Amino acid sequence: MSTRNAADQPVHIRPAAVAGKFYPAAAGILRKHIRHYMDEVDPAIAGSVSPESPRIRAIIAPHAGYRYSAAIAASAYTCLKPLRKRINRVVLIGPSHRVAFEGLACSSAEAFNTPLGSVPVDTVATRKLIKLHGIHINDTAHAPEHGLEVHLPLLIQTIGRTDEPVHVGFEIVPLLFGNVDDKLVAEVLDPFLEDDKTLVVVSSDLSHYLDYETAASVDRQTADAVVARRADEITPERACGHTCVRALLRCADARGLEVSEVDLRSSGDTAGPRDSVVGYGAFILR
Repeated sequence: MSTRNAADQPVHIRPAAVAGKFYPAAAGILRKHIRHYMDEVDPAIAGSVSPESPRIRAIIAPHAGYRYSAAIAASAYTCLKPLRKRINRVVLIGPSHRVAFEGLACSSAEAFNTPLGSVPVDTVATRKLIKLHGIHINDTAHAPEHGLEVHLPLLIQTIGRTDEPVHVGFEIVPLLFGNVDDKLVAEVLDPFLEDDKTLVVVSSDLSHYLDYETAASVDRQTADAVVARRADEITPERACGHTCVRALLRCADARGLEVSEVDLRSSGDTAGPRDSVVGYGAFILR
């Protein structure tokens, strides 16, 4: 999808791929749903972060359809509200679900479209990243991917400039991982954690298709490992975003960042049956 900017130059916009599927396509309904999820967050979680608290540098949140996982994701996103107008860039990273490739994939798009508006891409950062070994442009992987897209409306509603409807107020660095060593991903993420105006969002669900009780036990172990920053315990069976979760935990351990669990549930707690569930966890790092 291309349009033109004020200088009449073509702008490459990545269209929303899962609006109307994973979340509502109508802006008004989408905002209403997000407000509902935010309002349902435990007040103790929302009240645990203030402008005086140590700055949140990263979150880990799930990426399933909103009816299944948005309530859990909202527990992390509500903690970001004090950062509104302080964050001007979000590094958004997660697994490629539909296209296999080696390394990390950037997008050539200059913006990602959502029902709530287009989110600009930090193309300066992208141009720097693709000069590094193992990082390349792969629009084929980004085009159908839901794992990053579902976070954008939540970001707009929490850290976006609600008084500036034309410009959301932050840029994104969208990254998908394929077959890649988590230590390389850690090297990519670590400099962004240094920047006080950048937030890192790691997109990952937890266990997949276990029965409810087994999933609760497995996800409890995974959450404990995340909080303790035990990166090597995060395996593909425990988290579909294992590579970026491990990478973030390695960075957190090296920097001495605190990892806090803010929610841990499954699709069996939200909108799905309990014979085969997907686990969801929400964590903040500061």
